[in-house]
Amino acid sequence: MNSSEPAQSRADAPITGAEIVCRAFAAEGVTEVFGYPGGAVIPIYDEIFKQNKFRHILTGHEQGAAHAADAYARATGRPGVLIVTSGPGATNAVTGISTAYSDSIPMVIITGQVGTDMIGTDAFQECDTVGITRPCVKHNFLVRRVEELAETIRKAFYIATTGRPGPVLIDIPKNIQTSRCVFRYPEQVSLPTYKPVVKGHSGQIKKALAALLDAQRPLILVGGGVILSNAADLMNRFANLTGMPVISTLMGLGGFRGTDRKFLGMAGMHGTLEANLALQNCDVLINFGSRLEDRLISDVKDFERLPRTVIHIDVDPSSISKRVTAHIPIVGDVRSVLADMVRLLEEEDVQPDTEQLAPWWNQIDEWRSRRSLDYPKTDGVIMPEAVVEHTQAAAPEGTIYTTDVGEHQMYAAQYLKLDRPRELLTSGGQGTMGFGLPAAVGASIAKPGSPVVCFTGDGSIQMCIQELITCKRYGLAPKIVIFNNGYLGMVAVWQRLYCGGRLSETTLDPQPDFVALARAYGHVGYRCKTYEELDAALSDAFGAHRDDCCVLDVHISRDEPVIPMVGPGEGLTSMILREGAK
Repeated sequence: MNSSEPAQSRADAPITGAEIVCRAFAAEGVTEVFGYPGGAVIPIYDEIFKQNKFRHILTGHEQGAAHAADAYARATGRPGVLIVTSGPGATNAVTGISTAYSDSIPMVIITGQVGTDMIGTDAFQECDTVGITRPCVKHNFLVRRVEELAETIRKAFYIATTGRPGPVLIDIPKNIQTSRCVFRYPEQVSLPTYKPVVKGHSGQIKKALAALLDAQRPLILVGGGVILSNAADLMNRFANLTGMPVISTLMGLGGFRGTDRKFLGMAGMHGTLEANLALQNCDVLINFGSRLEDRLISDVKDFERLPRTVIHIDVDPSSISKRVTAHIPIVGDVRSVLADMVRLLEEEDVQPDTEQLAPWWNQIDEWRSRRSLDYPKTDGVIMPEAVVEHTQAAAPEGTIYTTDVGEHQMYAAQYLKLDRPRELLTSGGQGTMGFGLPAAVGASIAKPGSPVVCFTGDGSIQMCIQELITCKRYGLAPKIVIFNNGYLGMVAVWQRLYCGGRLSETTLDPQPDFVALARAYGHVGYRCKTYEELDAALSDAFGAHRDDCCVLDVHISRDEPVIPMVGPGEGLTSMILREGAK
């Protein structure tokens, strides 16, 4: 086209579906995309090469790309974007997509597909991506006409980020990527069957506040919805106005100040004694954005045998009363509902009723005095609990922590003191081993000015260890702390407790030399077998090597279980405590 032709004429010129993808990403404000190329997405990658609106992050594996995009979303609150090819590219990403779905993380996933005329012919690298991912996405699309592509991408971002967030997948056949049409990106979309409720019912909100303020033993539960709706500031104001005790789920950690005296800790299977007993004995529970799933309350019948009023606030109506009966349900965005509650409390000049709450706080302080998180302090072998405490003491303020899944994850949840949201990125619903290192990649890309620590195990780290090359490729500097006890630790604990001590396939012997492996990828490695070596390595990693990716192979006590523990299927009061606990 001649450059002297009108700009309007150039704007109306048909472009390829691949270019539509890139222009749509730019229109959505996307600045980073994670992915791995393959045959069915070559046209999209060719357009990525030509554009300068967003950066593409090449990972070592599609699962790593999915986890990195997920962590990017967790760290920023913006949707993570992923591109993978058809067939094994898509199926390799399913674990990461499912991880995001379980934790309500907004993502938009582009998968390549064989040409529309080849679908259903068992073509090379063909699979039913829409069918495979249907159970683990919020929604998915198969684009059959290039004219539908721009609007489909707009819908995907809208669905992913509204209501209860989640991953949305768009499967784009290769011929759609090369077909042409005029690019028209809609400013808004209308989905008649999808109208998420944001504003909570005012009558229900007033009813909830009346019940809460009348309670003798009230309790505030901070769920992941507080983080997802960016409501931590309001959560802190609400707790200060009421003066009531606060507990958290794993996914809610950081939604309320972890150093505040009102915070009793995480509740559930590995929760503190005071958090679990408060949860069991409260007479009014106000639940902000938690599904009350089985790792929080394993035995629902035992929990519900005591009379209490449960207030459940959630943007997803299907989550309310799914497991525990809600007596005062409020469908709405947690931030919106909290804003209304705080406004009403401030208008009424509500102050904490210290006299009414005094007996309840006295009981909580008695439970707290039993110090359920105390652990033996030794001069010899490194205790895993101490690894978390020493690491946080050495790390700068504002550090983001990622974890894999297992004992180290629970130690992090128990011993990290988190005063801000989005500083603990962990796989809750799926419990995905392999999440931690690629999540550290995603966090490092999302927050380049923030230090990043990955807590991982000697089993978990090997599931996505190839992402060490991604750290090298982009100059990322996470500090990777390996809890090395020679076991698949969490599974081994359960085998000792419930399988007569038979450690079936949970002993990790032999192991790689993690220090040599770190150096092979071009990073810094440390082996720590004493507290002196651990502290020296942490000082060096956050000091002289602050700008380098560092791997700390920390040899910990081999047989230290995560305590406290509520066994599967047990009530909250049936806690396994450390021998000799008060």
